[in-house]
Amino acid sequence: MPEFLTLLPPSEALKQLLDHLQSIPQSEEVGSPQALHRVTATAVLAPHALPSFDRSTVDGYAVRAADTYGASESLPAYLSLQGEIPMGSVPQFSLGPAKCALIHTGGMMPAGADAVVMLENTQSVSPGEIELLRSVAVAENVLRIGEDVDVNDEIIPLGKRLRPADIGGLMALGITKVLVAKRPVVGILSTGDEIVPPEAELKPGQVRDINSYTLSALVQESGGVALCYGIIPDELGLLRAQAQRALEECDLVVITAGSSASARDLTSQVINQLAPPGVLVHGVNVRPGKPTILAVCDGKAAIGLPGNPVSALVIAGLFIVPVIEALLGLVRRRPKPVIHGRLATNLASQAGREDWVPVRLSVEQEGYLVDPVFGKSNLIFNLVQADGLLRIPPDATGLSAGKEVEIQLF
Repeated sequence: MPEFLTLLPPSEALKQLLDHLQSIPQSEEVGSPQALHRVTATAVLAPHALPSFDRSTVDGYAVRAADTYGASESLPAYLSLQGEIPMGSVPQFSLGPAKCALIHTGGMMPAGADAVVMLENTQSVSPGEIELLRSVAVAENVLRIGEDVDVNDEIIPLGKRLRPADIGGLMALGITKVLVAKRPVVGILSTGDEIVPPEAELKPGQVRDINSYTLSALVQESGGVALCYGIIPDELGLLRAQAQRALEECDLVVITAGSSASARDLTSQVINQLAPPGVLVHGVNVRPGKPTILAVCDGKAAIGLPGNPVSALVIAGLFIVPVIEALLGLVRRRPKPVIHGRLATNLASQAGREDWVPVRLSVEQEGYLVDPVFGKSNLIFNLVQADGLLRIPPDATGLSAGKEVEIQLF
């Protein structure tokens, strides 16, 4: 079995891959309610101010702030009740001096009023007369026109993945459609003479296809569309034909190798025959996942992953996810969810190599206890049982028990 001559650090390998991509996101218009987790293809501007009118933030009485100055429980102020402001309507009067008007949360402020006294700071002493037990300042308990956003403000930047709050903001401004990046199509080819579909009855020497399904789920979670090309035997002609088809139909091609001795060479041969420039990186200094292949064919990324399911999924997180984000035009990448905890046991590592270790978390009095899930890289349930991954940096020879570590959650 040939060995790798050059093992690049993951960050350097990823840079080489992204630098060769021709990633110009395609866009489409979708309904804003359906745009959750989509990435904006243009900046979104506010068509009008929000709020579009001065409104109360509390239940209480709209007043002229000057009429309340000096009011306290020991020296209340007294105002005449001018009326009530119905919700959803424009006040039909202008508030006069020494007057107040009953207003509800969200109600439109009447002309002449510039503050609201909360209901609990008032009491009715007689019909038509309200006692104020505290003073208010101008604009207190009031949202002014444009205080949230002003007309033509950039409310959502280009290249942002939309969250539930963003959908609400679009609806608040009546923006019912939004231009987003099209989801990149990722072609997934699973190779190996021993691989069979999950529904198959296993025969001796066979294993069920895992990678097509874990990778498809990761692609969908990252904002892409997975297109599976089935299980392909370790035959150069068949693999080349399916890979060529995937390259024509997809934005990114992923090949997961079989476990035969020739699998790595087969994948690199096929990728180099698709289109130039071909293989850029063959071997990454990371465990699990050293035999990773990174390539670009006619401006599109092609990635060869190890066949072991743990290795494939870890490497996919390091390389496939960033490529999908680049194809989406994602500019504002949210930090990955992480948690800190205390390592339960010593972990050995080889200096100069980046290691990723599945871990379980348990709650202890001081925080979280981090337990490594030990096992070989072909054991999928190492990941199923894990809560996240622990990164051991390449400049470390291991981590000591009791050390505080950072865990990337799944």
